[in-house]
Amino acid sequence: MGLGGCIAQAKFKAKTIATMSLFFSLTTPVGIAIGIGIASSYNGNSPTALIVEGILNSASAGILVYMALVDLLAADFMSPRMQCNGKLQLGANISLLLGAGLMSLLAKWA
Repeated sequence: MGLGGCIAQAKFKAKTIATMSLFFSLTTPVGIAIGIGIASSYNGNSPTALIVEGILNSASAGILVYMALVDLLAADFMSPRMQCNGKLQLGANISLLLGAGLMSLLAKWA
C-alpha cells in the first residue's frame, strides 16, 4: 500500500509504473528461490554467517529507526502546536525515549 501510494502521488508514466510494479512483485519470490537454493549449503553457526546476519539486522534496524523518526514523527514534532507548548514537547520527547527503551528491552527476548 505504501509503494502504491507513492507511485500514485509521483504521477509516473504507465510504462514506469508497470516496470516498478513488476520488479517489486518479483522481489519476494526471487528472494525465496535464492534462499531455497542456498539452504543446503548454509551453516547458520559459522562465523561468516553470524557476521552477515548481524550486519543485515543492524541495517534493517537502522532503516526502521530512520523511517520512524524522519518520516513519521518529524511532522508531529515540527507542528506549530508542538513548537509552542513546552510541556507537550517534554512529554512527547519523554514518551519517545521511553518507548524506544521499552522496545530495546523487548528485543532482549526476541
